[in-house]
Amino acid sequence: MRVDLLLVAAMAVSATPLTAPRALPNAPDEYAPANVTCPSTRPSVRSARNLSSNESEWLDTRHREIISPMRDLLTRLNITGFNASAYMDIVSSNTSNVPNIGIAVSGGGYRAMLNGAGALKAFDSRTSNSTATGHLGGLLQCATYVSALSGGGWLVGSVFLNNFTTIAELQASEDVWDLRNNILEGPDHKHLQALHTASYWGDIVDAVHSKRDAGFNTSLTDYWGRALSYQFINASEGGPSYTWSSIALMDNFKKAQIPLPILVADGRNPGELVVGSNSTVYEFNPWEFGSPDPAIYGYAPLKYLGSDFSNGLVGNNGECVRGFDNAGFVMGTSSSLFNQFILRLNGTDIPDALKSVLASILEHIGEANDDIAAYPNPFSNYSNTNASISSLSELNVVDGGEDGQNIPLHPLIQPNRHVDVIFAIDSTSNIHNWPSGKSLVETYERSLESSGVGNGTAFPSIPDPNTFVNLGLNKRPTFFGCDTRNLTGPSPLVVYIPNAPYTFMSNTSTFDLSYSDEDRDAMVLNGYNVATQGNSTEDADWPACVGCAILNRSADRTGTTLPEACTGCFRSYCWNGTLDSREPSGYEPALMVKESGAGVLTRPSAWVVGFFGLVVYFGLSRC
Repeated sequence: MRVDLLLVAAMAVSATPLTAPRALPNAPDEYAPANVTCPSTRPSVRSARNLSSNESEWLDTRHREIISPMRDLLTRLNITGFNASAYMDIVSSNTSNVPNIGIAVSGGGYRAMLNGAGALKAFDSRTSNSTATGHLGGLLQCATYVSALSGGGWLVGSVFLNNFTTIAELQASEDVWDLRNNILEGPDHKHLQALHTASYWGDIVDAVHSKRDAGFNTSLTDYWGRALSYQFINASEGGPSYTWSSIALMDNFKKAQIPLPILVADGRNPGELVVGSNSTVYEFNPWEFGSPDPAIYGYAPLKYLGSDFSNGLVGNNGECVRGFDNAGFVMGTSSSLFNQFILRLNGTDIPDALKSVLASILEHIGEANDDIAAYPNPFSNYSNTNASISSLSELNVVDGGEDGQNIPLHPLIQPNRHVDVIFAIDSTSNIHNWPSGKSLVETYERSLESSGVGNGTAFPSIPDPNTFVNLGLNKRPTFFGCDTRNLTGPSPLVVYIPNAPYTFMSNTSTFDLSYSDEDRDAMVLNGYNVATQGNSTEDADWPACVGCAILNRSADRTGTTLPEACTGCFRSYCWNGTLDSREPSGYEPALMVKESGAGVLTRPSAWVVGFFGLVVYFGLSRC
């Protein structure tokens, strides 16, 4: 197999610069939420029965916006026997028939961020050479939704909070995506790292204290979110005034020229230390925070989180608050795996004395249940919400992968969003830090829950993780749900794209907190090759098969018979129901492409200074 590594590695882009004007820094008092004058129409919670008016109106425009790029993409994918231009002429008269694409990027720390970045880079027509034969550029421009959680959320946040920039721009920037320093150290600053780490944590502590002083409870997620912002938002001090809701103010988003980003988090019931399969799955979209799950069944306006909601409304005597949805805090909420650090302390190489101090702090945090993100409950006394939740003054919200659904499929399988196909980028750590399909299994099993937690969602049948490994479904793309006759209800076709070693051993630990530029870029390049199957050198028909997957549900709606080329694709890529549930004898995949320089990651240890900064300044914050 030949992969044009030099060409892909040399990708340049014509992209919106990171420094372009943005509407994002609009919080009234930087990191601290603040009281504001309420709008004439008081903020209110809505039922989850339908989409919001904001999303419905945006979708009308988005479906028209994607007609031209969809025509271009399907033409380039070159499906033998299919006239893409003629088909788009037919469906453009009724935009509900235009293929509705979602992209879901899993969690898994920087491994997930970088592998997912490779996929987005491959899907982005702005990436140099991505629209050449064998590539998939333009798929991102045709997508309606991009969902993410945890490490995938860092990727999506980086792209959208920097004005829908490109992956190549993020790689080239001197101000973001510098992963050489452990995030606990902070960004490099004139080689005076120890001094700068102290300043870095001092600024973080000051910001979190400002939120506390404004009357809001804080947790370790606040510190984590502020630290993430320094790496992912190209603004002074990590953009403390940037909010997730202000994505809705971006001109390109308002014109529906870019997809709709959604981050996912889980609800943890009071007193629980783990999240169960029946936990509430929350979403953050640019307009709203909430869930269609029966326990909540409502959405609150995101930019007014923290306001005095009661019975679904901020009353005439209630205060309105803005700025609670700080962008870093939202990304931190979706990735709050702090309870896992306690379990891993004995496996790190930090000095024993520092380890014991840090352990005592983290144990105290765990005992106080402060590893969650504390959200003032907008569903307080709301009639549609379960009484055990509506009676709470605060919601406990945690990492979106804690319920095992590490691919954020939940928002994209909701029937009222009518998603046709989901490209599921899976970087989950299941077996030696490679995925085994377990995340898909969790979502499938949740859809079968008799308790009704699935809210009527349908999902394709998924084999057990052993079958994934034994049949090799965890190292090559597989389609699930090809035949709608075998489904219990409306469900998207799922194109499962698991992390695999094409040009680099990309199975790094979720808890690796630093990467050299070379390793970072090699991870991104490997993710590009995963998504394109090595620029189609593994299978020359792969681009056409991607096109067939995109068209599958739309063709059903329009009564269109897809050509024989698609029949062959579905025969090759659709899971046919075969099972092999034996315990795998071992799984140690080798590089699919042998290339000089590709191999095991090497990272300098940087725990001492970084953890010292965390201990000193977080210790101060507890005083």
